[in-house]
This record gives sequence, C-alpha cells and structure tokens, in this order.
Amino acid sequence: MSGPLAGRDLILGVTGSIAAYKAVYLLRELTRAGARVSVCLSEHAREFVGPLTFRTLSGRPVLGDLFDPQSDAAVEHVALAEAAAAVLVAPATANLLGKAAHGIADDFLTTLLLAARCPVVMAPAMDGGMWTHPAVVANVATLRARGVVVLDPDAGALASGLSARGRLPEVDAIVETLLGALTPVRNLAGERVVVTAGPTREPIDPVRYISNRSSGRMGYALAAAAARRGARVTLVSGPTALVPPTAAVFVPVQTAEEMREAVLQHAADATIVIKAAAVADYRVRRPEAQKIKGKRDLTLELTPNPDILAEVAARAVGGFIVGFAAETNDVVANARAKLEAKGIDLLVANDVSRRDIGFDAEDNEVLLIDRWGGGRSLPRMPKSAVADAILDEILALRAAHPAPKAVR
Repeated sequence: MSGPLAGRDLILGVTGSIAAYKAVYLLRELTRAGARVSVCLSEHAREFVGPLTFRTLSGRPVLGDLFDPQSDAAVEHVALAEAAAAVLVAPATANLLGKAAHGIADDFLTTLLLAARCPVVMAPAMDGGMWTHPAVVANVATLRARGVVVLDPDAGALASGLSARGRLPEVDAIVETLLGALTPVRNLAGERVVVTAGPTREPIDPVRYISNRSSGRMGYALAAAAARRGARVTLVSGPTALVPPTAAVFVPVQTAEEMREAVLQHAADATIVIKAAAVADYRVRRPEAQKIKGKRDLTLELTPNPDILAEVAARAVGGFIVGFAAETNDVVANARAKLEAKGIDLLVANDVSRRDIGFDAEDNEVLLIDRWGGGRSLPRMPKSAVADAILDEILALRAAHPAPKAVR
C-alpha cells in the first residue's frame, strides 16, 4: 500500500477514556496511510471499545495482557518496541501520563513505553479541569523534556457536561503530529510556502452562493506536508470542514476577491506558491442585499473572477509557482494549454469526472507537467502521499533548473 506511512510498523496505545471510540477512526487513517498497526488496549480501554473492532481493522492481534499464556506477543514487548517506527497513545488519560512520567510499568502498554526507543506521541483526553491540575501539568512537562510529543487537548464540551480543555485532538491533527515526528528530512527548512485550498463562495444573496465541490483535502495535505519538512507555511483557504494544520498560519476567506487579496499579500516573499484552491470562475455582478423571495424564474448576471494564478505569475512573485487543473476531458491537452497560458512552473492535473479521485475523495491520481517539457503520472494514492510527491517534484525541478526564470 502507498502512503506517507507505507511500510511503517506502528503501535497504537488506547487507554480508558470515553474518547477511545475515536481511536477506531484514527486506526483507519493510519492504515489508509500505509502503516502496519498493532493496537495495544489498556484494561479500562476494553470497557469502551472491544478488541474485535481493532483486530478487524488492523488485521493483527490486539495486545493488552502482559501475562496471557495464549499470546505469542505477551512476553515480546521489548521486541515490539524495538521494531516500531513510533508509538502513538490516543487517547492518553491523565493516569497514563502520570505512569509514563514516573516510569511505572504495570501493564503491557506502560511496559512497552519503557522499552520504546522510537518517537512517542501522546494525544491526551480527560474530563473536567484535569488538564490544568498541577500534577498533570508537571507530568506533561516531564514527558516533553524527555522528548515525548504530547499534544494539547482541544477545548469544548466534555462527557461530564462541562466545557473545558480536555477533548481528544482531531484525528487529522494527531496524524499530522505523528508524521512530523517521523519526518527526519526537513528539506524545506527556511522556505516560505503559500498554499491555497478549498472552494470559494460567490454570494447570490445573503443566504445563497455559487460554489463547487472542492473539499480542500489536497491543499490541506500540501500545507501539512510542507510544514513537516520545515517550511513556514501560510494556508489560504475557502470554506471547508477540515481542521487546518497546526503548524501553518491559517487565513480563512470566502470569495475569490478575498482569496486574491490574501494570496498577493502573503506570496510577496514566498519561495513557493501552490494554488490548489478551486476558485469560482464567475461571481454575481450585483448580489441581492436581501434574501430573494418567491418561486420564479431568475436570471443572474455573472462576471469573471480574477485569475489569481496568472496574476501571481505575471507579477513574478512567489518564486516557484504551482497550479492545479481540474479537468473532465482531454486532461493532458487541457493541462498543457493551461500551463502555457498561466506562465507557471508546474501544473498538477486530475480528472474530476471520476468519483474515486479528485473532488470529495480522499485519494487522488494526478498528472505532473512542468514548463521545461517534462511530465509524469502519479498512480492513485492518498492525498497525503500525493502531497509529498508534489513537493519532491518541486525540489527536483528546482535542482535541475537553478537558472533564473525568464521574465514573464
């Protein structure tokens, strides 16, 4: 399986929190990213989610009983820890954080954590004001001082009915943090990268708008991948349901005009600009100030939106410039025509008429065409893997063509 975690052996530790059910979704994302995941359940975690669920999704036996005579892995916690690329504990309760901080090893998971010499990431979840209790604060500080990556929990409604910081971080944020811990190559350190993502919304009236099917996943994956490689990333995004990468500066916008303003501002000193957003080609010339009432024929006068990609290229700002082409037919011919018309360095094209890739999909299959005459296809893979492949292509093209670009 392809993906940013392809070939990696991971251990997912799950402890006794109501958020344990979210570990099922986390396991799904890890396996989709290509990882081989062994799940280790604490005794209390089994009260929330049964081992069969995790075994079915991982295709591997579930670990948990340190002295189970029927388990081949029961006495192999050291070997498992040595073979793992990383150990991820999610959710990590206050109890687990305390045990790990003080070296207590009284079950399979805590014993495995003592044996681990690989990166360890913990995503806490707890109720009430436990996260700010002095004991928990001290335990987290101890773990972080040892090199353990401990995420801050999210704020919001908790199982008790209270609202505080203690919710398990979103799955995307956990995976992003794990990938960062596993990314030794920071080949974009010192780079300033601007990425656009998502659709734009062009108002018809205060409650209606023109938009498109873009989910924003490709742009968000690119922003996260660039940040993992050490770049300073600004993500300019239209409306999506996604959680922005924690390491990126996030600039939310609604309309194409707002996106243009934000891109031109932030791209001025960027070394790489990646325009993955699906900007609406047209906007309503005169949106209604009040909600349109009644059922009747309606004629909208549309006017073209600014061509942000062409403007960035024409101004010769943004260093290396990457565009995207969402095509429904003649993908190669249309992509090459767009590359030349926009005057950019690299164009990423995909066939959005297919339901299994592109818009609304978690995977993508793209064609990379550059202005030096090169081109190659990437097979269908998760968008996180496509993002890394695109960044690798950018670095390879810059190394092969270091001469200044012609004046556009």
